[in-house]
Amino acid sequence: MEFDTLLLSRLLTFLTLAFHIIFATIGVGLPIYICLTELIGIKRKDPHYNLLARRWARGYTILVAVGVVTGTIIGLQLSLLWPSFMQKAGHLIGLPLFLETFAFFFEAIFLGIYLYTWDRFSNPFFHWLLSIPVVIGSSASAFFISTVNAFMNTPRGFVIENGNFLNVQPLVAMFNPATPTKVAHVLTTAYLTTGFVLASVTAYFLLRGKSHVYYKKALHICMIGCLVFSFFTVLNGDFAGKFLAKYQPEKLAAAEWHFETETHAKLLLGGILDPDTLEVKYGIGIPAALSILAFNVPSAEVIGLNDFPRDLWPPLYIHYFFNIMIFTGMLLAAVSVIYFVCHYVKRLNQHHPWLLRFIFIGGPLAMLAIESGWIMTEVGRQPWILVGYMLTADGVTTAGEVFEMLILFLSLYLALAILVPVILVRLFSKKSAETELEKRGIIL
Repeated sequence: MEFDTLLLSRLLTFLTLAFHIIFATIGVGLPIYICLTELIGIKRKDPHYNLLARRWARGYTILVAVGVVTGTIIGLQLSLLWPSFMQKAGHLIGLPLFLETFAFFFEAIFLGIYLYTWDRFSNPFFHWLLSIPVVIGSSASAFFISTVNAFMNTPRGFVIENGNFLNVQPLVAMFNPATPTKVAHVLTTAYLTTGFVLASVTAYFLLRGKSHVYYKKALHICMIGCLVFSFFTVLNGDFAGKFLAKYQPEKLAAAEWHFETETHAKLLLGGILDPDTLEVKYGIGIPAALSILAFNVPSAEVIGLNDFPRDLWPPLYIHYFFNIMIFTGMLLAAVSVIYFVCHYVKRLNQHHPWLLRFIFIGGPLAMLAIESGWIMTEVGRQPWILVGYMLTADGVTTAGEVFEMLILFLSLYLALAILVPVILVRLFSKKSAETELEKRGIIL
């Protein structure tokens, strides 16, 4: 049976990234919550916060282990599936790839020390200090790998001679025009998503009737993070829209089904596109909103897709993922605001079952937004693997065993998708928070 190598390679890369991004996102976001929670526990001499940090750190160790496996697979697949790309541009992205690996080792070393030195210091502040390198390492790892993706969207730092990338400037390649918005968005969404995942788990226990102060404190610290990072995520989303308008107008136009160049361009929400006539049905258009998003001016001209060759159009279905990302982000921000309105208005209850239900579904929705955002970003770059310089079809392998690789890695991901939740559930169900608090002589 004949298979399209390009399609299979893209599918395998998609599956790996989609699976890895779950663990990578939490791996970046969770250390900052562990760090802040332990600090609050030390400052307030509150054992509930100290236990929160301990329990989150245990789960984090398992997630990091799986993230390492899937991250290593991505590195291998870059060379195995996209050898022509690596041959041409490997020396341009080699520095951030090396630094990303270094950042991980830096994080792993201090994580091991952090985990095995609980209660080993007379002053707990010294133990907390060990969490700072873990936070730095995890966020630095995200920073460096994001610069690689940014480079693929706005390549810089080289000249082309006879089809070769010469006069390489690695730092220019790293700090390309896409880097600020890409890195900022990756970090803030990781912190936001992790906050909602943790809040979702806590809301589940509260809905089950576990109304102990431990769970209420856990929910509150998570929702503080959700509120803060939802604000920065919305702000970074605005910056990202302006970046696309300047450097990748075809991606913005495809995401908004904006075909004709015009002023006072409307922002399209929802809708169904007729692929033959390119007419949109059932969509909601907000007048001049796209012009404002792109240039902050209602009368600004926004370039339409018809100004680009049809064979270089990004897939138009990215509009749906763009909408999912936006709607979900706004919903999560609204839930965060409502929680704190209920917290500060005495007549309201921030632990109302309906609000807890929205917080509970906020975790899966935040992860859905992460997946949708990455699909919109990566698919929206097509048909380029390196925008303006190399088509995806020109970077793919010519080997014939991609289908076998797809089956092999799909089996691995399925096994991990089953094992990881089972391990986490068993880890925390065998030693519940109530049991640990009781052993420590702490009154709930």
